[in-house]
Amino acid sequence: MNTDKSSQNSAGAVYDMGGGMYDMEEGLEYEAADSAVAEEGASESAGVPEGRKLIQTVSLEVETKEFEQMMSSLETQVRDMGGYIESMETYNGSSYSNYAASRYANLTIRIPAAKLNSFLQNVSDISNVVRRHDNVEDVTLSYVDMESRRNTLRTEQERLLEFLERAETIEEIITLEERLSEVRYQLESMESKLRTMDNLIDYSTVELNVSEVRELTDMQEKEPGPGKRIADGFMRSLRDIGDGVMELAIWFLTHIPYLVIWGIVIAVIAVCCKKARAKRIRKKEEKEREAEAGMQARRARMQEWEAGASPRNDGKEKE
Repeated sequence: MNTDKSSQNSAGAVYDMGGGMYDMEEGLEYEAADSAVAEEGASESAGVPEGRKLIQTVSLEVETKEFEQMMSSLETQVRDMGGYIESMETYNGSSYSNYAASRYANLTIRIPAAKLNSFLQNVSDISNVVRRHDNVEDVTLSYVDMESRRNTLRTEQERLLEFLERAETIEEIITLEERLSEVRYQLESMESKLRTMDNLIDYSTVELNVSEVRELTDMQEKEPGPGKRIADGFMRSLRDIGDGVMELAIWFLTHIPYLVIWGIVIAVIAVCCKKARAKRIRKKEEKEREAEAGMQARRARMQEWEAGASPRNDGKEKE
């Protein structure tokens, strides 16, 4: 192989093709240097608020008295705002089994970031918000760094393709194709990460927990006084007692068939036990009568024997 067009099968292979030079190690160093420059540029652009890449997540816990109407309204609002429901778990509990909250839903909703505040306001209008947690993650530096790496990989891919067209030996082609495969894999991975990050940035996440309740939680701005707390506690106790009596009545009425069946079973068991006890008593009395009759028979025989022995003894004494 000529020295002016040489190929070294190593990590630092150098190719001289038609006046062009490509160094594998130089390509890697170029990528690292470009990433450092990008990070520096990201730091400089960090002072521009409109250029920020923000991932917003809001957690809401709400109450409602009209569960079905609220769920229908939520789905309509999400669709009209261009969002979508990523996941939803709904429990349709039986309303007669418990007077308190019986149905609930857990939703993960994706809403366009520009319409997040409008959506949250709509949720607040149709429900009672009892808890809210906001989280904002600034990924500007990471995003710019990933973009820079992607651009670097694209540039290296183009250079590799150019050199691959001018490759003259099998060793050069194999080495360039191996590096090209690695670059393409890294490029696809980087673009996938960027697409995922774009989705998280463009669509804010709302984690919504909806509970059906009979009475909405009173969101008081200040702590009530002792008199108010006593009055509220007293009324709540009366309401709980009433609810308990109602639940007991409902339980009794709904379980009448079971109670009747169990009553019959218990009655049958009681009758059988009574008959068995009476039978045992009769057997015991019969045994006692038989024992008494035997005792009387033995006494009679004893008396007869004593009566028969007495005359003979009297005759001997007279002689």
